[in-house]
Amino acid sequence: MSFLGSDAGRLALAEVGRLDLGTTTLVNDIGSVRTRFGDRAAVLVETVQLRRRAAAKFADASEWLFTDEALQQATAGPVAAHRARRLAGATVHDATCSIGSELAALRDTASHVVGSDVDPVRLAMARHNLGSGPGAEVALCRADALRPVTRDAVVVVDPARRSGARRRFDPRAYQPPLDELLAVLADRDHVVKCAPGIDFAMMTEMGFDGEIEVTSLAGGVREACLWSAGLTAAGVRRRATVLDTGEQLTDTEPDDCGVAPAGRWLVDPDGAVVRAGLVRHYAARHGLWQIDPDIAYLSGDRLPDGVRGFEVLEQLPYSERHLRQALSARAVGAVEILVRGVDVDPDALRSRMRLRGDDRASVVITRLGSGAASRATAFICRPSR
Repeated sequence: MSFLGSDAGRLALAEVGRLDLGTTTLVNDIGSVRTRFGDRAAVLVETVQLRRRAAAKFADASEWLFTDEALQQATAGPVAAHRARRLAGATVHDATCSIGSELAALRDTASHVVGSDVDPVRLAMARHNLGSGPGAEVALCRADALRPVTRDAVVVVDPARRSGARRRFDPRAYQPPLDELLAVLADRDHVVKCAPGIDFAMMTEMGFDGEIEVTSLAGGVREACLWSAGLTAAGVRRRATVLDTGEQLTDTEPDDCGVAPAGRWLVDPDGAVVRAGLVRHYAARHGLWQIDPDIAYLSGDRLPDGVRGFEVLEQLPYSERHLRQALSARAVGAVEILVRGVDVDPDALRSRMRLRGDDRASVVITRLGSGAASRATAFICRPSR
């Protein structure tokens, strides 16, 4: 760690960074690094590779230090920046600061920032990553998140949800355990980052009575974040935040949307909206309706601004034979398949279609109706983009 942060280490990393380190050259490249830097070769190569992977999360991680596990858990830059904006002007204590990804965002908005962690190596990396420029005034110390070292600050915690390569799905197996964490923070304003698949009912059982915010970025749901009641608007219990469009939706908004057959467009709401249970709220906001009360696909005569939709060309009862015939009649040779509510593997189905043609289409397969009246239905569509 001390070598990587030194002038000699920075020069060594720059030299290794000029290597390809790709599949076909990796063995030779490692040999070259070992010849040049001896037993420091492994950490130099790993650091360069982690920095390259970090480009998917951070605008500029070219000088950062990581461990593999810390990088996997680190909050993507835009998600951290969004959380920091919600905490603008507050005194904030990041009690699991790890390598400093949250601190880097918080120091731009908070009035005062403190970071702590139980891992001395990650703390040292955080000191390096925060640098000596603006924001170097962030105070860092070694401490256990279950024993907060601040008194009046908002406590931000990101419990570890991995053990090596394995994910921890039970929040009571997080490190620190979520139930213990919520008990410790019960009398404090707090923000706790959780896995997007967290069981909302379990949160209620643990005594959490604040807001659960589900956030998506680049088309994928990134996290569910628990905001204590003192940090959210009155009555809000669920929020969906779509960073790609900047849209936010809460459960305090109207949810009076109808159920009707598909119109001109089908819309597959963003995963944050679906995961937060706000599909009907989203439909009501945008003048859409459900095509089935139990399915998240929506329909409308116009698309919401900035949203990708599917213009319905044909609707038919789903079977592989009927679908293949319909696509063949349209000379479709390439197809995107979306599935919800039916047991169909899109990749396997696509390979079985054996399509030939010059046209492209999207196929939406879903189940409409309930009980004995339910039926699998396919929509052949033209995507808006």
